[in-house]
Amino acid sequence: MAAKYMIVDGIRVEFTDERNVLQVIQKAGIHVPTFCYYSELSIYGACRMCVVEDDRGRIMAACSTLPADKMVIKTNTSRLHDYRKMILELLLASHCRDCTICDKDGRCRLQMLAARFGLNHVRFKDTRPPMPIDDSSVAIIRDPGKCILCGDCVRVCNEVQHVGAIDFAHRGSNAIVTPAFGKTLAETDCVNCGQCAAVCPTAAITINKSDMKNVWKALYAPDTRTVVQVAPAVRVALGEEFGIEPGKNTMGKIYTALRMCGFDTVFDTSFAADLTIMEESKELVEKLANGDNSMPLFTSCCPGWVRFVETKHPELMPYVSTCKSPMQMFGAVIKDYYKKADEESGLKTVSVAVMPCTAKKYEAQREEFKHDGIQDVDYVITTQELARMIRELGIQYNEIAPSAPDLPFSISSGAGMIFGATGGVTEAALRRVVADHSLEMQEIEYSGIRGFEGVKEATVSIGDRELKVAVVSGLGNADALIEKLKSGEVHYDFVEVMACPGGCVAGAGQPHAYVPNKMKRADGLYNSDRKSMVKRSNENPVVLNMYENGVLKDRAHELLHVHYKGNK
Repeated sequence: MAAKYMIVDGIRVEFTDERNVLQVIQKAGIHVPTFCYYSELSIYGACRMCVVEDDRGRIMAACSTLPADKMVIKTNTSRLHDYRKMILELLLASHCRDCTICDKDGRCRLQMLAARFGLNHVRFKDTRPPMPIDDSSVAIIRDPGKCILCGDCVRVCNEVQHVGAIDFAHRGSNAIVTPAFGKTLAETDCVNCGQCAAVCPTAAITINKSDMKNVWKALYAPDTRTVVQVAPAVRVALGEEFGIEPGKNTMGKIYTALRMCGFDTVFDTSFAADLTIMEESKELVEKLANGDNSMPLFTSCCPGWVRFVETKHPELMPYVSTCKSPMQMFGAVIKDYYKKADEESGLKTVSVAVMPCTAKKYEAQREEFKHDGIQDVDYVITTQELARMIRELGIQYNEIAPSAPDLPFSISSGAGMIFGATGGVTEAALRRVVADHSLEMQEIEYSGIRGFEGVKEATVSIGDRELKVAVVSGLGNADALIEKLKSGEVHYDFVEVMACPGGCVAGAGQPHAYVPNKMKRADGLYNSDRKSMVKRSNENPVVLNMYENGVLKDRAHELLHVHYKGNK
């Protein structure tokens, strides 16, 4: 059977299962502009920027048109150029144009396309009434004045995350994107995952609920000790902001850059991931010994997931691990470790966390993580915010030399590093509970828990018992799995859930990237694991010393566990 093909701008392009003309065009190496198209989301066809013209002069949207054998289309004609330019002009007419002070200046797709098409004048007046900025959320800011109604945020919130915090309201020229019934974002069931901001082509939704001002203030304060921890996923993404290939581990440069910013002590959150595994694996073993098989033990590392359970499935809270996330574990340990030294020196320790995740901003401010009104983690900045700080100081990131973390929390295992990829927590936990044999370690690696699939499952032999595990990323996938668990269709002993599809490497605080580059980030974490001398959390000598002689002696549960409302 002859291969099917299309003629795109005179180029023959074969196709098989491409779901629209746009994907065939992309195979030809041609970039047709879009606002509302994401391959992971449903076809919306609202922006009309991707219009093409066939050999009969008909205009059609490439994203919502099926490819046909021997179809002939053009992507660049005089009519198409005028159409796209007019669409951009109309969008800009009802759009805030304070670009120089916009959070997305230089990264806004509307701005980029306006420059691409040479649009330097807008003939139409903005007749829309001004709308207030919604800054009620601790993580996300909504600016309706910059919304172009592409619907990307609505679809990711509803289709991928099953949260439904925002949607379209009203019709025609009065249409807006908003939470229901005029609520603010903080009044909804928003889980602060930030995936809406990650797909927004403008600055209508941003994650810039920034702690940077407070961080700078702490760095310049003479009576303050500034301690910073960096999440595993940051090391394989920050470099992208400076032209380094996705997945390249630049953790050594990150340590150096943070010291140049003025931080007194720098640590790797992977160390606290080892603490999480020590506690969570213990919790799993105890659950299995107690014979409670009604529901699996769910991980608790992801604050977006915890919030999702609290708001949508509160009956499952007793089965969510009581372990704090690695960030919060480290926050508690850091404050306790420096407490005596602070009293003697008159200093105040300010704990900062660099995270790939916007929900971490929300997590840090939860009442459960405050002691005497003081947060265990004072401020959270994202990967993108750290990049801004580095640029602000004029640090030449590509040229600085790498350095090492500080003592005493200077060693972390490869198991802790892979927390940033979906399946990493599960693999780290399994490494902890299996016997110390390289063959069993390889069986875990190839059991099927690695990869970017939304739902993965595996059965692993632990002694004479088989352990059934599931790995889920994306809250829509989690929602579907929960329904199967409730109906008895499936059964697992352990379930890892990450709110962001792909895990922390794809967090909304990371540089914007499409799926292939997110996968490279995950590969970068696994490469770091392969080079690590310590593979298992229970082999980390610093961790073991903390339990035997350090701050965790007789206090592990106090410092490392949390009791959310509804926990056992």
